[in-house]
Amino acid sequence: MPDDLDRKIIHALRCAPRVSFRRLGEVLDVSEQTVARRYNALCRSGVLRVVGTGNPAVHGQAEWIARLRCRPDATGPLAGSLARRPEVSYTSVASGGSEIICVIRSPADISRDDLLLRHLPRASAVLDVSLDLVLHTFGTPGTAGWTGREGSLTPDQVLRLTADRPAPEGPVLPAADEDTALLDALAADGRATHTRLAELTGWSKPRVARRLEALEAAGSLTYDVDVLPERFGYEVNATLWLQVGLPRLHRIGEEVGAHAECAFAGAISGRHNLMAVVICRDTPDFYRYLSSRLARVEGINGYEISVRERRLKQSASLIHQGRLVPPATV
Repeated sequence: MPDDLDRKIIHALRCAPRVSFRRLGEVLDVSEQTVARRYNALCRSGVLRVVGTGNPAVHGQAEWIARLRCRPDATGPLAGSLARRPEVSYTSVASGGSEIICVIRSPADISRDDLLLRHLPRASAVLDVSLDLVLHTFGTPGTAGWTGREGSLTPDQVLRLTADRPAPEGPVLPAADEDTALLDALAADGRATHTRLAELTGWSKPRVARRLEALEAAGSLTYDVDVLPERFGYEVNATLWLQVGLPRLHRIGEEVGAHAECAFAGAISGRHNLMAVVICRDTPDFYRYLSSRLARVEGINGYEISVRERRLKQSASLIHQGRLVPPATV
């Protein structure tokens, strides 16, 4: 099982996905070789993947949260089919195998009805569908996401990793023809070296470096750090559908998003206007979170819980035989 140093490496990569092993070793007070060896072992074991992705908002896309209530006998095949679709960035089965939760990226100007017809299956196995637009994601960009409570970095270590990172200057639509090969390479390995990226794109290393810097500064290129929490001993994953008063929505979203248990928090349309994904060690740990930390958040008027049974896709990775793998390999 991964240890505290592995957790620190993952936390650091969430803060600075392309940080050099040398710099990471300095911040963690271990050798560059140790960091590189640990990182490569995590990747080989399918526990960790760092991937570069185009910012969907830059390309005029929106994200939708779909909940499909299905016949249990048909849920698996349907979820597997959705996970293999490129516009679906997350897929899991919850609620005892009767519910599929997925995230769909689609043109922002598409209507809800068109989205249902184009992207969601129309089959007798689907008993009910709800579709909500993601309005806002809470948390600090680049540092949000679950890392586990043990082995996390100190605030000073986070500052050392992020102090030199420029704030995005505002989304600028990248030239698709120019950047396709670069983005494809980063989707396979978000930490590919400049040398490797130059080989894959046919560019010079200085050109690769300049273009990466420009895309990151413009907010056109972001990074996802996919992790399998269960390999760290965190077995319970649940989606919370919260109802909060509109005047308190932003405050509560930021507060819940800052919880160590929270992997994602976002404002959504629909009856439940705040969605949060939380990860805990086991059922008693999850209950402690609900009855203590979440219970202390003032302004939550109602909630619903979907407990994940299994996950099929996480961001840019499929989960295949207990490993994170690129979608193209399955």
